[in-house]
Amino acid sequence: MSVQDMNHFTILSDDLEKTRHFYCDLLGFKVGPRPPFQFPGWWLYADKTPILHVIYRNPLPAERAGVLDHMAFSATDLPGVVKTLQREGIAYELRRIAGGGIWQLFFHDPHGAKVEFDFAAEEPAPEGYVEA
Repeated sequence: MSVQDMNHFTILSDDLEKTRHFYCDLLGFKVGPRPPFQFPGWWLYADKTPILHVIYRNPLPAERAGVLDHMAFSATDLPGVVKTLQREGIAYELRRIAGGGIWQLFFHDPHGAKVEFDFAAEEPAPEGYVEA
């Protein structure tokens, strides 16, 4: 097998604009070029890479996650992301790998998909964070 990288995740949305707002306006993804598929959706980019594909589906499946637990992305500006989540009333869980390792920030998108942002160990803690 010659797997080299993770290419993309695909999520389903019954409200494309709400999903675009969440991932782009709040988290910094960018809408970019997408082939002319016969169904609506977005390709969301990190820099020049389309890493999150969004497909319109209504109704959404009753089973949201199935066996896939979450999707993880490398990110920067931990304090800024936490501030955005707090401002928007989005619940999150922040933890640090034992021994001062990387930061892991978990939250859910508007349709229930679990998202993880990983931050370098050197990132400053967000305001008010107390090490457990």
